[in-house]
Amino acid sequence: MLGLVLGGSLGGAYLLRQLWLQLPATDHLADYDPMLPMRIHARDGTLLAEYGEERRDVVAIEHMPRQLREALLAIEDANFYAHGGVDFAGLARAALSNFRSGGHVQGGSTITMQVARVFFLNRVKTYRRKPKEVRLAYKLESAYSKDKLLELYMNQIYLGERAYGFAAAASVYFDKTLDQLTAAESAMLAGLPKAPSAYNPVANRERAVARQRHILQRMHALGHLEAEQLEQALSEELKLRPRGNS
Repeated sequence: MLGLVLGGSLGGAYLLRQLWLQLPATDHLADYDPMLPMRIHARDGTLLAEYGEERRDVVAIEHMPRQLREALLAIEDANFYAHGGVDFAGLARAALSNFRSGGHVQGGSTITMQVARVFFLNRVKTYRRKPKEVRLAYKLESAYSKDKLLELYMNQIYLGERAYGFAAAASVYFDKTLDQLTAAESAMLAGLPKAPSAYNPVANRERAVARQRHILQRMHALGHLEAEQLEQALSEELKLRPRGNS
């Protein structure tokens, strides 16, 4: 019995090592430098035009507003700073929900797992992809700090309207910089990563507002918003950036 246990353990360790070695290199993320659109400005600095398939502005994590980070983590990964890259309780809940519904309703992915998916995998939900997502999450957590991983996520994730990252989304949807966002606007943007088309406030305002209100309630439950701040955010009328070019 002891020999079988020892042999099985060694075999398992060898298999895990081989799977680890097969993972792609992650070193390049330390020098994250994505493609930015070409911008044409007037002499006074006014933006006249923007060319490129991706709208993006790269912002360091220390310049990401605290309230926006709290809104995002409240809905995507409330235990981000506590877990080691994988939330097994969340995975179990997602698996149970998917089993009951007979489809892929929930993914159970942490922010780190989503970083792995965005940079190395694709958005197609399959059971075969999840184990690789888990292994990549552990590799990323061993190489980068939590703040760095969150920074990568918040600058890379697609948020609809050709906007990649939250700085671009703030401009596209509200014509604002990140530091000008209100709690209500931050919650609206935080609801986009799950399904940018489904929760796009331009095309699906009713659904987007419902998700935004859920996120605000989550922020309150987690202690990020006082009752008065919650009521103010819930009653705020969102004013989206006018569509079209002059």
